[in-house]
Amino acid sequence: MLRIALIDIFMFSLPFLIYGAYMLAAKGAAPADVWQDAPVLWLLAAGCGLLLITMATLIQFSGGKPGGIYHPATIEDGVIKPGEID
Repeated sequence: MLRIALIDIFMFSLPFLIYGAYMLAAKGAAPADVWQDAPVLWLLAAGCGLLLITMATLIQFSGGKPGGIYHPATIEDGVIKPGEID
């Protein structure tokens, strides 16, 4: 779950990171001035779009087989065996 949350946070932040890096590298703007005239609405829209695409991709391509049988986690010989879907 933490992995998915970190992926979502990174994908939402990616447009802001790219914009900040571009302003620092290409325009030579001072770090304090980078966000003064930033197109925040467009960056938010791009971040939300990337987030939605990422969430849809993760939902579509992760998880078990449809119609599979879930076997919950068990303890065998003092070791936790994770749950699985057959």
